[in-house]
Amino acid sequence: MKIGYCVEGSTDEALLEGLRRRWCPHATLEKGQFRGTTGQSQRREIPKICFELQSKGVNLIVFLRDANNEAWRDVLKADTARCPGIYTYLAVFAVCDRNVECWLCSDAGWLASQFHCEAAEFRVDDPKRRFQRIIGVTALDRKHEEIATLVKEAPLYRWLQNKSFEQFYDSLWQKSKELGCEIENLRQRSSH
Repeated sequence: MKIGYCVEGSTDEALLEGLRRRWCPHATLEKGQFRGTTGQSQRREIPKICFELQSKGVNLIVFLRDANNEAWRDVLKADTARCPGIYTYLAVFAVCDRNVECWLCSDAGWLASQFHCEAAEFRVDDPKRRFQRIIGVTALDRKHEEIATLVKEAPLYRWLQNKSFEQFYDSLWQKSKELGCEIENLRQRSSH
């Protein structure tokens, strides 16, 4: 199985790698050639990226981006609307409420236990800079492997408290039934 993706940054890419390892380890990831740096340019390129990745034989295309200061549901709606109808069966859209670090810090207690710091470090409106500082992200070392491993090992059922992650998970859960990937039932886990 081949999963195509289009993201804004290396942390987003590491998150997808961690989910791939966790839920669909036999799959390969195929990066879409996003030729921009903003959400607006990414939105403009959705049709091109769909065409490119579909021609490479992907079974799924994941578009993941940050809401920044916009309402994530509005960004999700606008992005989804840009997807040509012939590709909607392939595409899953996800928008992080502010940035992907908000998802990574959804379970501040668990994350703090991994880095031997206080959970309050991650319980802020925008945890991006604190997360990067604590994990050691720099311009030369994006900590891709470390972030992917964190995602693979994290108690993701606790991330469902984050509504934008919950929407992404629900979309993937539905697609997994079509694609034959056995992703864990986080809702079953969260009810225990």
